[in-house]
Amino acid sequence: MRVRFAPSPTGHLHVGNARTALFNWLLARHGGGTYVLRVEDTDRERSTPESEATIKDDLRWLGLSWDEGIDAGGDVGPYRQSERLDLYAAHTRQLLQSGHAYRCFCAPETLEAQRQAALAAGAPPKYPGTCRDLAPDDVEARVEAGARPAIRLRVPADREVAFDDIVRGRVAFHTDVIGDPVIVRGDGIPAYNYAVVIDDALMHITHVVRGEDHISNTPRQLLVYEAFGWTPPAFAHLSLVLGPDHAPLSKRHGATSVAEFRAKGYLPEALANYLALLGWSPGDGQELLPLNELAARFDLAHVGHSAGVFDEAKLAWMNRHYLKAATPGRLVALAVPYLQSAGRVTGGLSAAAETWLSQIVPPLAASLDRLNELPDRMHLLFAFDAEAALARDDVRAEIAAAPAPAVSRAWADALASSPRLTARDAFRALAKDVGTRTGAKGKALFHTIRLVTTGLPDGPELDVLVPAIDQAADFTPADGLAPVPGCRERAAAFVAALDRVTS
Repeated sequence: MRVRFAPSPTGHLHVGNARTALFNWLLARHGGGTYVLRVEDTDRERSTPESEATIKDDLRWLGLSWDEGIDAGGDVGPYRQSERLDLYAAHTRQLLQSGHAYRCFCAPETLEAQRQAALAAGAPPKYPGTCRDLAPDDVEARVEAGARPAIRLRVPADREVAFDDIVRGRVAFHTDVIGDPVIVRGDGIPAYNYAVVIDDALMHITHVVRGEDHISNTPRQLLVYEAFGWTPPAFAHLSLVLGPDHAPLSKRHGATSVAEFRAKGYLPEALANYLALLGWSPGDGQELLPLNELAARFDLAHVGHSAGVFDEAKLAWMNRHYLKAATPGRLVALAVPYLQSAGRVTGGLSAAAETWLSQIVPPLAASLDRLNELPDRMHLLFAFDAEAALARDDVRAEIAAAPAPAVSRAWADALASSPRLTARDAFRALAKDVGTRTGAKGKALFHTIRLVTTGLPDGPELDVLVPAIDQAADFTPADGLAPVPGCRERAAAFVAALDRVTS
């Protein structure tokens, strides 16, 4: 088994194309086959090396390594179409000599006028065959005079072209609606439906798995296979990925590229897992499956032909699972770029700062949908404004009710004469002591401590939060983190602000 993913490097990798890449990879890994990465870069105006690099990076990020192709090498390269033009030219000469192709001298303006006339008449646009039977001497004279003709495939008349699609069953077209397609443009660049056949045949591709938007291309490609006497591969056409409104997924639906989902803080295993279930099911109701398990279970026979609707809420649900399962070290490495953008990481991290992040990031990330939400979640660690807190009606009302004022002052006093609360047990012991002195317990005690410490009525568990604050309170700029005001300083500032409000 040999499969390929053949993107055009004209932009970012769309999630629909990423799903195609994934399904090919799963098929190859399930069947012990070869996964080939080929680049279709004959669109000279739009193809860029930067886009190619981005696509490769996104595939690697998703975990989709390739066995052969760009960067990997192989025996049937080159693997960029722009480097295969001599191959296409040689095969075109073969078709011209065998009579399966002919030169077309029709002007683009004439062809467009014929196309518009056919559409106006309600007929499918089809080349009328103007140059199909030109005399050889006439063709030769025009070429010698400097004409640069296109090359068209000579399509047999009154024929059915059919194939058995693995996903959709039998699909048939009649040659009456196909016409003679251009296989090489006047500038010598091969058309997609021509180059792709030569590439797939010479690279020994056995299965072509691609989007359903290619179904109409398939009969033209089959006719090229036939002209060369080649056996075509098996075809499987996947349904399109749609937005919530059941229109093709596009920018108006939000993020559409792998790069955008990466930037939002989705993990690769979450996106790959989600994309695998758009149109395919493992059959037992399980949804959370790593790549190796997806590959072990994958079967094209269980791919449906109904369109897959992209539901970002479902993707976020999956991402929460994988965030919780990630190791602390990995989470920190993934989180640092977001914290740098937010100004929370200010330089190279010391060992102490890395240890601190490995303790605080996992519990915070466990309640997030995406890692780009982490800076906001960590805001209360780095920023404390007592005046702003008491300007909130809900905080001011809660802190005014007994026993909150007494607890606030007792907590500030206790912190002033205590070491930093860098451990959970130390925090619990001091809180218990304040409770004993004020008679407060339960919510009356701990909710007041939360308000005094964070200025907010909710947030992470105090057992996690208070030690994290005090562990970072004595960091210096050399640790690579923005300043974290300690619990002692926060409580003193809060009580001072409270006195100003109530005086």
